[in-house]
Amino acid sequence: MLEIKNLTKTYAGGAVKAVDDLSLTVSPGEIFGFLGPNGAGKSTTIKSMIGILPFETGNVKIFGFDLKKESIEAKKIIGFVPDNNVVYDKLTGIEYLNFMSTVYGVDDGARKKRIEKYGALFNLSDDLGKQIKKYSHGMRQKICIMGAIIHEPKLWVLDEPMTGLDPQSVFDLKKLMREYCVNGKIVFFSSHVLDVAEKLCDRIAIINKGRLAVNTTMAELKEKQSDRSLEEYFLSVTGDGR
Repeated sequence: MLEIKNLTKTYAGGAVKAVDDLSLTVSPGEIFGFLGPNGAGKSTTIKSMIGILPFETGNVKIFGFDLKKESIEAKKIIGFVPDNNVVYDKLTGIEYLNFMSTVYGVDDGARKKRIEKYGALFNLSDDLGKQIKKYSHGMRQKICIMGAIIHEPKLWVLDEPMTGLDPQSVFDLKKLMREYCVNGKIVFFSSHVLDVAEKLCDRIAIINKGRLAVNTTMAELKEKQSDRSLEEYFLSVTGDGR
């Protein structure tokens, strides 16, 4: 379970609240969509809840591990795909995946099987011997996804994961995300592609101006808003609707 309680993150010496008293609970087995307009605080929330950014107040627990008190233990069970596909681009693809496997303690047998599996899934097997700096944007996104899932984390966090992917890879990633929630794992992802979120997510939250505006299951939302799409509902909540 992912538990975020009263999370607050400020900038400019406390003058700007990028995330304001945010609380969320995500259950094992859920695909959780974290939505919001540009500048709403999505990426700041994500980077705070996985330990990249320090936060002033609040608490985060990841499958029982307190992020502040047990940061190493918590980070061992997180896989993160950032929105800018930053990787060590002087490494080859296989070197990068082996590096990530070593960092997370994946044994040789398991890493070999997983590299073969995900390389085939994302049609990247033949390019793993090339330097990442020679990869296209979409290929970099694929290697980031593979590096983040190589240790089979309990919490898989993806920030705009479909940017740059071709249609087949988008389809494969969505299928993988659904399959990954089996056995009590969590997929937490942020996206501007609301049609995907509507079809894929079990639960969604909408953040606006740093504050949580909506936290509901898709089933509940469809029941209450049967005449509107998620896109229409999102625009009405964030104040961008007409």
